[in-house]
Amino acid sequence: MECQTSTIFKWTKHTGWLLLFMLLGSCNTTCSGAMSGDLKIQSNEPSVKDALPSNPNGLTPLAACIDGNRAMGHAKKLVSFAPRHAGTDGLKKTREYIASTLLELGMHPVRHPFTAYTPHPDMKTVDMENISVSFVGKTDKRVLLTGHFDGKIIDDGTFYGANDGGSSTGLLLEMARCLHVHPPEQSVTVVFFDGEEALVKWTDSDSLYGSKNYVSQLMERGEHKQIASLVNVDMIGDKRLRYVHDTNSTPWVFNALRETAVELGHGDYFSGPRGAIGDDHIPFLQVDIPAAVLIDLSFGPGYESNAYWHTENDDMSRICGASMEATGEIVLSALPRLMAAP
Repeated sequence: MECQTSTIFKWTKHTGWLLLFMLLGSCNTTCSGAMSGDLKIQSNEPSVKDALPSNPNGLTPLAACIDGNRAMGHAKKLVSFAPRHAGTDGLKKTREYIASTLLELGMHPVRHPFTAYTPHPDMKTVDMENISVSFVGKTDKRVLLTGHFDGKIIDDGTFYGANDGGSSTGLLLEMARCLHVHPPEQSVTVVFFDGEEALVKWTDSDSLYGSKNYVSQLMERGEHKQIASLVNVDMIGDKRLRYVHDTNSTPWVFNALRETAVELGHGDYFSGPRGAIGDDHIPFLQVDIPAAVLIDLSFGPGYESNAYWHTENDDMSRICGASMEATGEIVLSALPRLMAAP
C-alpha cells in the first residue's frame, strides 16, 4: 500500500482541461509496493494472484476466476499490433484477435460491421466493427460490460495504447472467459467497441463511433429496454489506479460498483477526483440506459499527472495486471446490484 497526500490537477478524457484541486490522504494499492516519483518497473514481477490477498472477502467463483496475468497477455498482444487506429492493418488484426480468442475459448462472438463517416480528409468513410458475446442467465434483462479496442492517431511516435484500449480489451476478454467458465445467474453481454477515439478532434460527431452504432442497433430492434445497466471500462491498467468519480454516470450504477469495491477491500480505487467523462457510456445514457464508466485519468509519473495519455509512453511498462484484476473482481461481483436500481 502507498499512502500519499496529493494535490490533484486533472482533465477529463475528451472534454478539455478540468481543474480539480483536492487533498487526498488515502492509501492506494500499487502493483509493485510503495513507489514515489516515476514508476519503478520490476523485471521479475510476481504473479498477480500471489500479489493480492487470497480471496479475503469470499469472492464468488466467477469473480475469483479473474486473472490479471491473462488480461496482461491480451494487452501485450494488442500492443504488438500498434498502430491500431482506424484504417490500419493493426486494427484489423485486433478485431481478428478478439474474435478468434473468443472462439478458441468456446464462445460464439457476434461481429457487427458498419461504416463510419468521419471528418478525416483521408478517411471520409471507414469500415469499423464492434464485437459482442452474450451469456444467457435467469434474468430477462441483461447487463452490458463494454470497452474499446481502437488506438489513437498521434503526431509524434507510435501510439501503443497499452492502457488506453489495451487494458480494457484485455480485461473484457478475461471477464468473458470467466463468464463462460462460471455462467452467472444474470444475463450479460460483453461488447468490444471500435472507433472510440476521434480521428481528427474530439467532438460529438468525431468520437464514439462504435458505441453510437451499437446503441442505434439496439433502438432499431427495440432491445434497449432489455438493458438493466452498463459498465464501461477504460484505462484501468494504471499502476496507481484511481477511478474518476464520473458525474455523467448514473449515480446508482456507479454507487453499486463503489459499494462492491468497499466490500472486497478495493475501496481505495475509488479515491480519484470528480469530473465529467466523455466515453462510450454516453450514447447509452442519452437513450436512458443506466450506465457508468470506470476510468483512471491519473496516467502519468505521479498522481498529479496524466502525461502518458495519448502519447507513445502508453506502453506495457506503464500498466500491470493487479489493477486489471481488481477491476474485474469489482465488476463481476457487482452483477447482482447492477440488475436494477435500488
